[in-house]
Amino acid sequence: MAATLPSTAAVEVGTGPVGIGDVIAVARHDAPVHLTDEALDAIAASRGAVEALAADERPHYGVSTGFGALATRHIAPERRAALQRSLIRSHAAGTGPEVEREVIRAMMLLRLSTLATGHTGIHPDTASAYAGLLNAGITPVVHEHGSLGCSGDLAPLAHCALALTGEGEVTDAHGRRIPAADALRAAGLAPVELREKEGLALINGTDGMLGMLVLAIADLRDLLATADVAAAMSVEGLLGTDRVFAADLQELRPQLGQALAAANVRAVLEDSPIVASASACAAGTGGPPGSATSPSPIRTSAQCASGARSPLAPSEPCSGTHGVIPALSSPSSVSASSGRAPEQPMESVRARSSIIARTTSGSIGGPMPAACERTSARWSSSRRSTGIVTLASEPKPVDTP
Repeated sequence: MAATLPSTAAVEVGTGPVGIGDVIAVARHDAPVHLTDEALDAIAASRGAVEALAADERPHYGVSTGFGALATRHIAPERRAALQRSLIRSHAAGTGPEVEREVIRAMMLLRLSTLATGHTGIHPDTASAYAGLLNAGITPVVHEHGSLGCSGDLAPLAHCALALTGEGEVTDAHGRRIPAADALRAAGLAPVELREKEGLALINGTDGMLGMLVLAIADLRDLLATADVAAAMSVEGLLGTDRVFAADLQELRPQLGQALAAANVRAVLEDSPIVASASACAAGTGGPPGSATSPSPIRTSAQCASGARSPLAPSEPCSGTHGVIPALSSPSSVSASSGRAPEQPMESVRARSSIIARTTSGSIGGPMPAACERTSARWSSSRRSTGIVTLASEPKPVDTP
């Protein structure tokens, strides 16, 4: 049976973009979705425009005409529903291994978010039915091959739309692979009869690629935070110093990713008796206080992390250089002046995406990574409890500026 978190708050899908945290909540934690009244009003308004075009005697692409090479062919009103249905059937032709459930749910939420903008011509009932699939835990069977890249994830999205019409195969909330018609019936949902232009609205987008990117970003945040924790543990294990991670030194090099990594190491090592002891030992052997050092790979760990972290930094949650382990469930951008800013919308993620990485590891927004969990008991006895390594919590500044 698919893992669920019944207490997960509903994700409100409005006319604006959803956030990375929203995608993770729906894709990985089965959070319910809800179309806002504003979104439903916008959807209804755009549907009214499509229906006006459908009643017009002049041809309108995808409404009263065919598609592609058949764009000049007039489609009689009584055949338009069949045209939309045929469009979905013909494009639901993916091949290869099945796509992971979380990727499909991420893709569906992002498509629903696009429909909610009120610019696609979808009918409000169809958009609500799409949300119903997500809320019922019905996941269309989608295959890896079939996307046309920048021209659209046509085949993957067509498989989702096919399930909406009661055709094709799905996995239900219990993980059973069954016909879509049976799943809809069991969930109390009715198959959708597509109207003019709705087929285009349901499959013309790159939501599959974007969904995979969002999941990869979430997992990368987890890995980066774990790497910072490992670096801090290495400093202690090698009886080194945290002075090389000082905020004033990081400010000499304008690399945001490096500054974030160094801030995390400082947060973990704050009040470390091991680091303090190493410094005292160095002083006792003739060196000045704090003269303990660390091997070069440890001293430069923040610089090494910068290469991976800097591209992600504009959407990474952090409180500047005040020593905060980034919370992984609530992405936000970082302001150079204040260190805080609102969450990055999907448009910003789209603009920064040039490659797509696929990964399914980790549990963002849930328990701390296993590596952190195994070592948390070791830390708890040697420094005060500040929640620094509870990676799923909101950022907590160690020092208030």
